[in-house]
Amino acid sequence: MAGVIDKAFGIHAEAVGLRARRAEVLATNLANADTPGFKAKDVDFRAEIERLQNNDQFRGTLTTTHSAHIALSDGATGGIETLYRNPLQRSLDGNTVEGQVEQAEYMRNALQMQASLRLLDGRIKGLMTAIRGE
Repeated sequence: MAGVIDKAFGIHAEAVGLRARRAEVLATNLANADTPGFKAKDVDFRAEIERLQNNDQFRGTLTTTHSAHIALSDGATGGIETLYRNPLQRSLDGNTVEGQVEQAEYMRNALQMQASLRLLDGRIKGLMTAIRGE
């Protein structure tokens, strides 16, 4: 049954997970805007989606080697590569966070996440309509 649901949602469920992970990375950048030497990071969303579409084995790249480790769930987005962002203008203290750039990227990511959630909502409503036979 899970395979049928995964096929119905397509890549949109993974896209929401990636958007959530990117939001965490961007929020960390914003939180460290005044930390000397902090290097801003970002997620290359397009490259990660392509990797997910081309490689079904991305899950399980992390293994639990101790009983206290928490295993990844099926929808986890662990193993996402973060890249350092090149600033337009470097600060004297080595911090590469540019507040306006980070805020703009955070808002863009939030809007794109809303779009993905609406697509998933439409798919779920369509499945519910089919299940009910309406």
